Amino acid sequence: MRFNTSLIGLRLLAMHLVQILLPLYDNDNRALPRSRFERVRRELTERFGGATLYTRAPAEGTWKNDAGYVQHDDVVVVEVMVDALERDWWSRYRDKLSRRFRQQEIVARAMPIESL
Repeated sequence: MRFNTSLIGLRLLAMHLVQILLPLYDNDNRALPRSRFERVRRELTERFGGATLYTRAPAEGTWKNDAGYVQHDDVVVVEVMVDALERDWWSRYRDKLSRRFRQQEIVARAMPIESL
């Protein structure tokens, strides 16, 4: 059997899925304006050619704080698929989002993916 090696090569390209978790509410429990999320979508689309924001069914996150109390947050999940993972750029962008959304830290993570 003969394989088209150009197609096989395409499937082996390394890609990453970058996810960012953005809070729906500020620290005073006020809803953040939609324009703030739209700005993130616009910035990422301009830089990477596209972005997906899951805004209709927010994810619910919980964690224990330093005092052992369970904290709760509703978040929007932002996803971007990238060919190359520019760690320095993403680190700076995460810090910028932390300031913009007035959070101690924004969760940003990347995972390798394979296109099917």
